[in-house]
Amino acid sequence: MWKPRLFGAAPATPTLPAGVRIYAIGDIHGRADLLDQVFSRIDADLARYPIAHPLQIFLGDYIDRGSHSADVVTKLIDRARHHKVVCLKGNHEIYVLEFLRNPPILRSWGQYGGLSTLLSYGLAPSFSPTPEEEDELARELARVLPKSHSHFFSSLPVSFACGDYFFAHAGIRPGAPLARQSEEDLLWIREEFLSCEESFEKVIVHGHTPVMEPEVRRNRINVDTGAYATGRLSCVRLEGDQISFI
Repeated sequence: MWKPRLFGAAPATPTLPAGVRIYAIGDIHGRADLLDQVFSRIDADLARYPIAHPLQIFLGDYIDRGSHSADVVTKLIDRARHHKVVCLKGNHEIYVLEFLRNPPILRSWGQYGGLSTLLSYGLAPSFSPTPEEEDELARELARVLPKSHSHFFSSLPVSFACGDYFFAHAGIRPGAPLARQSEEDLLWIREEFLSCEESFEKVIVHGHTPVMEPEVRRNRINVDTGAYATGRLSCVRLEGDQISFI
């Protein structure tokens, strides 16, 4: 466990309720191997430091780019059977079910690593599918997609709040109340949020924008360390007024 390096002004002192510990995990992008490692680190931490109410929050972007997207979803579903888990929606998760309804969206999804996800479900997309191939791939995905995976993708919340923290995949729209944030901003926002130095209602814990190491700022914590490319899947540990990484 190591303490974060702080950026900018000294942070406020956000807290969680007594007896609650949160592990928040950044963008996985098909790296099932790194997810297993994070599970092991969390389990070891819980064994060493038990607590009444541990909660694991996954910040979205479970699929695409990496080669084991389907395995990642299976592992998250299994994890939730034995642990208190919140899986938030990332911008990449919107494509799976939309592709079943609208196959031409593959032209956009493919640019974000969607072909890797189709491969992980046993399909064989060409590098540049024709419209006919898109239709066939959508039919094949509908056939092989487990019901548990379909339910997973269709039931992901876009945000979660606990104590002085608010969790969302990409961030929030500055100036808008947390209760009135749009799904588009929660899944996609970058510069307006990242460049904002003003305090929000809560400290925002997010991913979406890769950084070389986790950032802890006065108003937000970024835990996306580009796992699919760097081999580093980050997990922030929040308890009381303490912030650390495991």
